[in-house]
Amino acid sequence: MVHRRTDLAGPPRARRRPQGLPAAARQPRPAAAVLRQRRRRRHHRLPARTPALPAQHVLPGAQRAGPDRHHRLRRALPRPADRLPAPPPRPRARRPRPAHLGPGRLPVLRHRRHHHRADLRRPRPRRPRGRTAPRAPRRRSGDHRSGPVTTDRPAAVASPLPAPRGAPGGDPSAGPHPAPRRGFLAKAFGITAVLSAAGSGLGLLRDLLLARYFGANQGTDAFLVAWTVPETAAPLLIEDAMSFLMVPAFALALVLREEDPDAPDPVRQLVRATLPWLLLALSGLALAVALGAPELVDLLAPGLTDPGLAVTCTRITAVTVLPFGVAGYLAAALRAHHRFTAPAGIYVAYNLGILAVLLCLHSYLGVRSAALGVAGGSLLMAGLLVGPFLRRLRQGPPGTGRGRRSRRALVLMPLALLPVAAFTLTRQSQVFVERYLGSALPPGTISHLNYAAKVSQLAMTAGLLICTVTFPLVARALAAGDLTAARDRVEKDLGQAAAVVLFGTAFLMACAPSVVSLLFERGAFGPHDTAATADVIRVYSFGLPAQALIGVMVRPYFSLRPVVRRADDPGAEDGRRLLDWYPAAAMVLGLGVTVATGLLATPRFGALGLAAGNAAGITAAAALLLHGLVLRGIPLRLHRVLGGHGRLVAAAAGATVLGTAAAGLAADPLLSTLLGGLTVALAFAALGTGLGAREVRGPVLALARALGPVRNPPTAAEEGKRPDGQ
Repeated sequence: MVHRRTDLAGPPRARRRPQGLPAAARQPRPAAAVLRQRRRRRHHRLPARTPALPAQHVLPGAQRAGPDRHHRLRRALPRPADRLPAPPPRPRARRPRPAHLGPGRLPVLRHRRHHHRADLRRPRPRRPRGRTAPRAPRRRSGDHRSGPVTTDRPAAVASPLPAPRGAPGGDPSAGPHPAPRRGFLAKAFGITAVLSAAGSGLGLLRDLLLARYFGANQGTDAFLVAWTVPETAAPLLIEDAMSFLMVPAFALALVLREEDPDAPDPVRQLVRATLPWLLLALSGLALAVALGAPELVDLLAPGLTDPGLAVTCTRITAVTVLPFGVAGYLAAALRAHHRFTAPAGIYVAYNLGILAVLLCLHSYLGVRSAALGVAGGSLLMAGLLVGPFLRRLRQGPPGTGRGRRSRRALVLMPLALLPVAAFTLTRQSQVFVERYLGSALPPGTISHLNYAAKVSQLAMTAGLLICTVTFPLVARALAAGDLTAARDRVEKDLGQAAAVVLFGTAFLMACAPSVVSLLFERGAFGPHDTAATADVIRVYSFGLPAQALIGVMVRPYFSLRPVVRRADDPGAEDGRRLLDWYPAAAMVLGLGVTVATGLLATPRFGALGLAAGNAAGITAAAALLLHGLVLRGIPLRLHRVLGGHGRLVAAAAGATVLGTAAAGLAADPLLSTLLGGLTVALAFAALGTGLGAREVRGPVLALARALGPVRNPPTAAEEGKRPDGQ
């Protein structure tokens, strides 16, 4: 008989546990609901030390949770680009109030099981809960705030953080670099663009009156030689040199005022240190121009028929040197204080003064009335800025101390003005070359060149308004060392300015005769003058894109060069570098091309040879500046820039051919101009879009979307549906 184990000795189904083993507790079977939940749940096994996922992006629109959520999200919504701001949420349609909420969206008292049943829509008497008053927050130890917290006024915020270094008070926004208001640049651009357009329109009206009253003869040639004085002083003393020197100086003075409000006002110190010397220098320069008028006329135009009239007009216009310099100084101060209205309106006042004197005295003084108008307009220009400047100067800190010396000083570097002045004078010297070579040609040639230049520069001015607004962005990027952002901004400016100027160039080449006839052909300005001026405009237009590109590219040069510094800044001693003179050197080489081309072409082609020399010289200077901008430290992608310009040039050439053919279909100047201009616009847009020019394709597609059928925005219920409607 076989011996059986002790735990198996009993009857079947009654086996005992092995000896020495503890009895295991019986595990109860989980409920059916728990088992179903386990089967549905997905088990994700992650390796050890797996980092937590970052915060995920949740799009506005369909909610994933809450009483207003969608039951199913049918499609995945695209995620917006990281650099673009999130789109504003779509306004949801007001839904009916849920049945379990009473008036005021307060919960209704009922049994808890009724809040989970499907019979909530059944009408039943509602008994809303009463609104309880908000309880006061629990007062903690050390909290001395008093007063109840209500829903009408938000609770007191935490105490402000300590003020940043150099900022007076505890408001971080009051530091030396406050954040600009939203839309500030757009508002400044709008004001500047409107007033600049008004000044350009008044200047065109001035030229129309000159052509009507005096035509194009030896008298107008004499006046235009005298006009060289204000024409040279305006860029030097108002636009370029004075602005690049004094705007950073006043800006740094304002920063010093905010950093040390108890010290003497740095703005007033800067004015006391610079304005008297500036007035003295400008007065001496104006007196020297007036006394040396005969020699200056002989130097500028030795072949004039009536040099005495030119000397008289030059002495009258010499007065403009002092008001122009004062206007440039005050305009720089106001722009540093973020005041743009008065500086943008100076050319409106200037041209209004010229028009007033010209209308009243042209029959008595002849062309001398135009010179008197120039002098009077310059005085109005400076007088317009005196009042706003004095108001800003009086608005210094009220507690400004005057008994001690400031620990920080502002150091100006006057030698930094030399590269800017050299560039401005060299660029303006092209006009001197034209006047000098044109004085040996028949009478009226200089007038034809002047009228053609005035009309041609309207297209260039429109293109330069773009970079006028974006110049602070380029300067800020370069100051922060962000060369990539500066490169992208400069490339965009080059493309946009080239697109605007090439469109204007195509229009002028196609419609030049009708435009000149419509503007100037009246009074002493006859058909012969119209034909000569139109031919010069067409040749001048070849150099307009280069003029605009120079205006865009020269700004990065001058935004990198230091013109003012702190006294305790040791890193600004090496401010003068060789590359600061590169723009002036490029303009000198371009001027040499202008002189050589003019000397070779003028004996055979006359005024057309002078215009061709101008276009060739300015194009050569633009090519040199484009290469020098890379040397300066801005890594332009030349293949991208030149490729975009090539597409724009091809579109402009095709638009010129089609516009010329369309303008020749009508004999009336107005109808010819409208027909040719419309054809040029449509052809330039179509060809630019077809060739892939981004500067043309983007606005055209935006206009097409704006003119297309208006689609209602999708509702919240439709936002998550698939295209098949499910």
